[in-house]
Amino acid sequence: MGEINPYRLKISQLRALVAIADTGTFSDAALQLDLSQSSVSHAIATLEDVLGVVLFNRGRQGATLTPLGADMTAEARLMMQSLENIGQLAQQSRGLQQGLVRIAGFRSVATHILPEVIRRFQQFYPGLQVKIEEQPHYHLVEQEVRQGRADIGFTYLPTQDDFDAWELLRDRYVVIVPADDPKPLPYDWETLAQQRLILAPPTDGCRSLLDQYFAKAGQVVNPAYELREDSTILSMVQQGLGITLMAELAAEPIPSDLTVTEPPVPMERVIGVIQLAGALQPPPVYAFMETLRQVWPIADRPLPPDPVIANPVNS
Repeated sequence: MGEINPYRLKISQLRALVAIADTGTFSDAALQLDLSQSSVSHAIATLEDVLGVVLFNRGRQGATLTPLGADMTAEARLMMQSLENIGQLAQQSRGLQQGLVRIAGFRSVATHILPEVIRRFQQFYPGLQVKIEEQPHYHLVEQEVRQGRADIGFTYLPTQDDFDAWELLRDRYVVIVPADDPKPLPYDWETLAQQRLILAPPTDGCRSLLDQYFAKAGQVVNPAYELREDSTILSMVQQGLGITLMAELAAEPIPSDLTVTEPPVPMERVIGVIQLAGALQPPPVYAFMETLRQVWPIADRPLPPDPVIANPVNS
């Protein structure tokens, strides 16, 4: 006998082989494949002829695989799975030709974290768009994700258990004063509360955490000024109108004529990325998360429901 040429095999023959092995009869395999029984019989006969072997024992009880037929069926299943994988890759690629990723976050994330991620994302997927909604409070970010208006959110951790969450970074709080400020550093809580503080309004997520820290220390916050823009707050401090206490990421870049010192106790906010738990995300969202992992070292899997990390004010 001559050498067997495997490239003469046809996908339709291998499909018929697997279908008969699964159903036990040629007729049932024909129904499963939506073919005539004669077409299935011809496919197997041709396959056996090309290979020069017997794959099935035929009888009144149906068709049973020969030992060699069982081995070849196992290989045929692998080939069918490979074909499925090829189709899925093509489908995913088609899904990444166009689409929209909706992101909700707060200002410092949009300013310092997202630009590099989006630049790289659009370099890889030029057909996909990114929409960013800035929210003043992390609770509003979570609401956007929860109600399906955002695919991805950036919030403070720990968060609610209806989200899958990944820790992104830990951002410390700092006290920022004019460079020529004569007061002794660092401040204690009482002295800090007595200063002309320039802070974000109470509706800001960062401010809500600060209020909790002051309250825990038995102090009441009474700012001299309340301003929404971080850059405006820093400009006011530069003019000697007061001092501020804010997250370092929000303050960047810190002007050279300002002095940074530590608050009375170490303070930080844990910034994380969230998605609605159990939600079936479209390919563009998966692609954005993979790009985020390339820029920031977040884990492949979300944090457990009861994460170890925590904001000090919540512990």
